[in-house]
Amino acid sequence: MKASSAKQQYALASDRGVGDPEIVSVLSAVRARTGVPAMAAGVVTSQGLQKVAAVGTRKAGTDVPVTLDDLWHLGSNTKIMTSTIVAQLIDQGRLTWTTTVSEVFPDLASGFDPAARSITILQLLSHVAGLPRNIDYSAISSSISIRAQRIEAVKMGLHAKPLSAPGTAYLYSNLGYIIVGAIIEKVLDTDWEAAITRNVFIPLKMSSAGFGGLGTPDRIDQPWGHTPGNKPVNGNGPDVDNPQVLGPAGRVHCSIQDWALFVADQLRGARGQPGLLKPAEYEVLQTTHFRGDYALGWVVANRDWAGGKALTHIGSNTMYLAVAWVAPAKDFAILVCTNQGLDSFAAANEVVSKIIITIAARQYGK
Repeated sequence: MKASSAKQQYALASDRGVGDPEIVSVLSAVRARTGVPAMAAGVVTSQGLQKVAAVGTRKAGTDVPVTLDDLWHLGSNTKIMTSTIVAQLIDQGRLTWTTTVSEVFPDLASGFDPAARSITILQLLSHVAGLPRNIDYSAISSSISIRAQRIEAVKMGLHAKPLSAPGTAYLYSNLGYIIVGAIIEKVLDTDWEAAITRNVFIPLKMSSAGFGGLGTPDRIDQPWGHTPGNKPVNGNGPDVDNPQVLGPAGRVHCSIQDWALFVADQLRGARGQPGLLKPAEYEVLQTTHFRGDYALGWVVANRDWAGGKALTHIGSNTMYLAVAWVAPAKDFAILVCTNQGLDSFAAANEVVSKIIITIAARQYGK
């Protein structure tokens, strides 16, 4: 095939998209208006993925189209996965929701601020531990093991006086989830990456799931990250992401089909069906325990189209974005992924709204 005809074929594929025609139509219209380089979306029920499609190019300025097999960075949608491991450990009697950081790390507790010593796992997962959003991760040596890096984050984060009394105020904190990751590592005596692979990815058959940035360096073999203005970032590959220490807070990537496997499990749990967890444990993960609307990796909202309770979350490492909306009573969820940062949030939410109106509520929201 001549280069010119191959280029035309790629352009045509990226314009038309691949997958379910109804979703392709929605994605194409939003992409044409907003200029987001690429988008994928899926409709999920407790039975699994029902519809999926993708449109656009892996990298702006090229003609390489996205495919249904491409990977997407989930960002902070990782958090509910981390909470799921904790729920498993609690079911096994190895932790409780009220276990404190001092109980898990007795050898480090003397270095914690007195007000931080009583911080509980439930507070950490609910973002009410009084911890800052982040710390200076560059101060942690990358030459030590990842478990050692997370222990350093524990020591740095809990040495300082909490910004508010634990349990009293909502302060979104990636640091809190890193500390939970270190707790998981202490209990299981393995790194968080191995724990989530063994406890979540393998049981759910999420074979594409991994960590960090996407693609092979200098090759356009996966969606490339973009900053505002549809500008491709300078590089790609596993290392083009937030520091590895942030894994429990937001470094998972996978295909949208594999993300759907996890969300379908959450839907089943929300509807009283067993899965990775027992029904009562899903209830804990999907319920707020303090003031505000944050549960343990889900934001809880009330929406008429959802028949009441809805669960949602967004994730972004500033180069990609992923949005989930889950309607347990109606037994469907909408997933949207883009290869652009937080400035694509409005476009992703528009896709969610259009799919709810044109597809999900009509076909699945009975």
